[in-house]
Amino acid sequence: MKKTLFTLALLAGLTGAAQAQRSNVSLGIKAGPSYSSFIGAQATNYESVFGFHAGVFANIGLTDLFAFQPEIIYSQKGAKVPNIDLTTRLNYVDIPLLFHVNADGLFFEAGPQLGILVAAKDKLGSVSVDRKAFYNTLDFGYLAGLGYQRKSGPGIGIRYNGGFTNVEKSRTVGNVTVQNNIRNSAFQLYLTYSFGG
Repeated sequence: MKKTLFTLALLAGLTGAAQAQRSNVSLGIKAGPSYSSFIGAQATNYESVFGFHAGVFANIGLTDLFAFQPEIIYSQKGAKVPNIDLTTRLNYVDIPLLFHVNADGLFFEAGPQLGILVAAKDKLGSVSVDRKAFYNTLDFGYLAGLGYQRKSGPGIGIRYNGGFTNVEKSRTVGNVTVQNNIRNSAFQLYLTYSFGG
């Protein structure tokens, strides 16, 4: 009898712990506009362009105060040189690994990000040219931002997305290897909707 009661109590405890753990995880979608440009020593002639980003996330509560939020985001970045009507568009699948500090829905976020280049085009006037071969496939960067997001329901946020790595590949001119110091820089405003929690 004691063994049966102990087993039932153990199962009830494990079930409760599993339910509590599940309630600390929510899945969600997000989307919004981006305002991006290039920064760095050789990025002096560039101006910002609008784009968009959209994707999915999982918010994993570690404590009442801290959460871990991995994401998969399709993100348009790039810049323009207005005096020659040139626009560069770089499209990435970004994978941010964010840490949230939560205060009753209000959050502050920061963390590293890996971007995988899926397309790169230069548009000069009305002519568009594929330039993916000239850009690095991987873009290592970071994010920092703030917003409001519950475990379920709508939310809003704004973040800055900066790059550590140069977007262009190095090239050899004669006996000299040239590496332009040009990195991604983007502000992203987004709406979210969380499911679960």
